[in-house]
Amino acid sequence: MEPLAQNPQASPVNQRRKWTTKEDVVLISAWLNTSKDAIVSTDQKAGVFWKRIVDYVNGSPQLSGAVPRKWSQCKQRWGRINEQVCKFVGCYEAAVREQASGQNENDVMKAAHDIFLNDLGIKFSLEHCWRELRFDQKWKSLAVPKEGPKEKRKEVVAEEEAADVRPPGVKACKAAKRKRQGYDEIHSMLAVKKEIQQQKLLERLLAKDPTHLTASEITLMEKLISEMI
Repeated sequence: MEPLAQNPQASPVNQRRKWTTKEDVVLISAWLNTSKDAIVSTDQKAGVFWKRIVDYVNGSPQLSGAVPRKWSQCKQRWGRINEQVCKFVGCYEAAVREQASGQNENDVMKAAHDIFLNDLGIKFSLEHCWRELRFDQKWKSLAVPKEGPKEKRKEVVAEEEAADVRPPGVKACKAAKRKRQGYDEIHSMLAVKKEIQQQKLLERLLAKDPTHLTASEITLMEKLISEMI
C-alpha cells in the first residue's frame, strides 16, 4: 500500500496563523515604546526599527510559550491595525457629531461601527486596538461624546489614564535614568514629523475626486485641515 501523500497546506509551518487580541496589544505597546524611545533616532532604518519591535514582541512575558513572530509579520499586522484604526477614528467622530440626546457611549460605538461597515463594506474587528490607541495623540479624536452623570465621566478619565500606562522598553528604561535634558527638542522633532505625515495624508485626500470620498475620509480631511489652521 502506497503511503498517503501529505498535504503541504496542512503543515503548521505553512498555515497562516491569526493574531490574537493579546498579540495585538503587545505589538501596539512595542510600536509605541519603540517609536517614542528618546534614544532611538527618528530616521533609523526600517530593518533596525522592526527588529527592535519583533524582539519586544517575542520577548514579552505576556506571550510566553507562543510561537515567535517574524519582523515582516509584525510590520504587516501593524500596517493593517494603523490603517483600519485611522479610518475608524473618522467614523467615530462622525458618530459623535450625529449623537442624539439621550444616547450613550454604547450608542455612539454602534453608530461608528455602522458607518465603518457602510463606507468600507467590512466590519471593524479591531476595536481592542482602537481602545489601546484612542488616547494617543496620533489617533485621538477631537470630538467628545456627550456624557451622562459625573460617575460616567470619571470612568472615561480613568480609562484614559490607564491607557497612558504602558510597559517601558529596554532603551526607555535607560533613558528614564538620565536627566530630562533635551526633552523639549525631542518633543518638537516628533511634532514636526507628525505634521509632515498629516500633510502627506491631507495631500492624498485632496488629490482624490471629492465625489468619491467616503464619510470617514471627509471627516478625517476636515480634522487635518482644522489642526493645520
